[in-house]
Amino acid sequence: MTLAGQLSASLEDYLETIYELVRDQKVARVRDIARARGVRAASVTPAMRKLLELGLIHYEKREYIDLTQEGQRKAQRIFSRHQVLKRFFEQVLRMPPGSAVEDACAMEHSLSPQGMDHMVRFFEFLNNCSDGQRLLGLFHGGPCTDRPSGRRLTDRRVPRGSRKAGARPLSVASLAAGSRARVVQITGVGPLRDRLLDMGLLPDVVVEVARAAAGANDVELRVQGFGLRLSGEEARAVQVASPAAAP
Repeated sequence: MTLAGQLSASLEDYLETIYELVRDQKVARVRDIARARGVRAASVTPAMRKLLELGLIHYEKREYIDLTQEGQRKAQRIFSRHQVLKRFFEQVLRMPPGSAVEDACAMEHSLSPQGMDHMVRFFEFLNNCSDGQRLLGLFHGGPCTDRPSGRRLTDRRVPRGSRKAGARPLSVASLAAGSRARVVQITGVGPLRDRLLDMGLLPDVVVEVARAAAGANDVELRVQGFGLRLSGEEARAVQVASPAAAP
C-alpha cells in the first residue's frame, strides 16, 4: 500500500491542523491539536504516532510537533484544496461561513488535481477577465432577463478572454528580493501547474520574495508563513500583480 493510500481523511485533517498551528504560532503541541480539532488529547497521540511512522512529522512524546519536508508538502496540498473550496462556497455560492468550512473540510480529501485545476481557472477568469465580476454579480441577484439568442450580455465590445484594464502581470522570477505581490494566474500546464497549486500558489495569495533568481536559478518565497523554493521554470509560471498592488 502506498503512503497516499495509508493517509486517511482523518489523518489528513490532523496534518492540516498541524500545518495551521505551525504557521500561526510556530509550534504545535498535542493539547493545541486537541483543542483545534475538538477532541481529547488521548485521541491525538495515536494519530501522531501514525503520522510519524509515515514520515510526515517530527514527534516525541511531550515534545513539540513539526512537519517534515514531505509532511509540509502534503499539508499544503490539503490546505490549498480547502481554501479553494471554501472560497468557492463563500464567494460564489454565498453559503454561510460555517457551512462553507464544513463542506470544504468534507470535500478537500477527494478533490482531484483536475477538479482543483478547473476551480482555480474559474477564479483566474473572475479576477482577470473584464466581465468576470459583472457576471458573478448577475448570479448574485442582479437583473436577469431572457435575451434573444446570440445577443451579448453587454453592449461593450470586449474581446473574449480579455483581461481587466491595468498593468500587465509580472512573473515571480522578475521580482527583486523583499518584494511582495499578489498571485493573479498560473500559466504553467500539466504537472507543473498541479505542483504550483499544491504549494498554495493560488489567485489572490500574497507572496514575498526572500531570495530573487539569478539567471535561471531558484527563487525562494514566503507563502502563508512557510518557505518555498521554486525553480526558474516554476517561478516564470507564477504571474503576479504589480508589487505595489499587494496588501
